[in-house]
Order: sequence, then structure tokens, then C-alpha cells
Amino acid sequence: MPAATRILMLRHGQSEWNARGKWQGQADIDLTDLGREQARRAADKLGTFDAVVSSDLNRARLTAAIIADALGLGLLEADPRLRETHVGEWEGLTHDDIEGRWPGYLKAHRRPPGFEADDSIVTRVSSALCDLAAAFPGGELLCISHAGVLRVMRRHLGVPDTRIANLGGCEFTVNAAGTSPVITAGAIVDLFEHGEIGEEL
Repeated sequence: MPAATRILMLRHGQSEWNARGKWQGQADIDLTDLGREQARRAADKLGTFDAVVSSDLNRARLTAAIIADALGLGLLEADPRLRETHVGEWEGLTHDDIEGRWPGYLKAHRRPPGFEADDSIVTRVSSALCDLAAAFPGGELLCISHAGVLRVMRRHLGVPDTRIANLGGCEFTVNAAGTSPVITAGAIVDLFEHGEIGEEL
């Protein structure tokens, strides 16, 4: 019976648009200096893994590279299936921008027509996690991804949805013992206590 694979999926470090309160989606935005420092500090708090993987967006890829280098781990090829949600017309907008142009949408959890559906996110992220489990049966992996996809996966798997700070996340377990892999989600992981590093986590 194949052993379960554990994948710690964390959000990337602070990006330039995180710092400015802008919705990023799949825009390829760089890390701030604080985001790089968060990645370096995260490496001090993490144990060892079999490998590190990330989405192909720069903010996740650079976070993963900093951590992998600090831990002396291999960095797998970037996986576009781990990208952030495509947010359509909201890309580059602030909360106030969105409220002004789509009044009430945020409070009602409504989304514009070009916004990627949750089913699409679940399909692509689940596929990526199952492929990682197949490549590392019984292994422990670190995955750097994005808050939006983390929250969609947690809702889909029936665990509480909550805000995820930079370098926060949760562990996903992929059990391939049955006819098809089963993914479960663990508790939220916060590597930094509130205010421990920077004002914007």
C-alpha cells in the first residue's frame, strides 16, 4: 500500500501589489524587499523536505528559490497549474476600485464574468498535487503557491476558509491507497506571529 504524501503549501512572500493592496491574479508581480526577507526568515522555521515546487509566477518562484537555497533542497520545475486564480477585470484594482465599479460584489462574494471558476482551480491544483504524490510517494514536499488557490482548495475540501498571510498556508495529504487519490487539508499554518516581521503579512 503506497504511503500518503504530505505537501505543505504556502503563500508566497509579500509582492509589490500586496503592499499596494491590489488584486494580482495571474499578473506576474515581483516580491518586495520585505517579501524576500519573509522567505529567508521562513527557511529558518521550516524543517526538511524531499523537494520544493512552486507556481511559475515570479513571486512564488522567487520565494521557493530563496527557501530551497537556504535549506539546500532541489527546486522542481515550476508548475503553471499552481498559479493564482485568474481574476479577470479585477486584475490591478484595489478594494476601493472594485467597490466603486462593482458595488456590493465583494461583500456578496460575487465575481465578474472573467473571473476563473472555483471548479477550474480545484481541477488544476488537484492534478498538480496528485502528480507530486505520484512522483514522491510517501514523501514530504514544500509547495509555494497563492492565497486564492489555497482558499478555494480548503473550501472544496470542507475545512474552514480563512485569510492566509504571506508565508502562511496549510498541509495537504494525498492518499493514493484507493482506486483514485484522496486529498485532505490540514489546519492553517502561520510561520510568523502577527507583527513578527513587517506590517503587511
